[in-house]
Amino acid sequence: MKVTMLATTCDKKDCPTIYKTDRGTILVQGETPVDHGLTIPAHENLVEIPLSLIREAFGDSLSG
Repeated sequence: MKVTMLATTCDKKDCPTIYKTDRGTILVQGETPVDHGLTIPAHENLVEIPLSLIREAFGDSLSG
């Protein structure tokens, strides 16, 4: 899989980051929240990232 960084919140590798892949998918790096109250299948997980990171990565390209 080829991965390209779209946006990050810092220069280190331990910050929320959004990547695109050559598979036509997005990878998201962020904190794992524990207080969400959702039931998530064992093979899936949630990550939490700042909304500003989404805006930096995608801008208005996600609307319509």
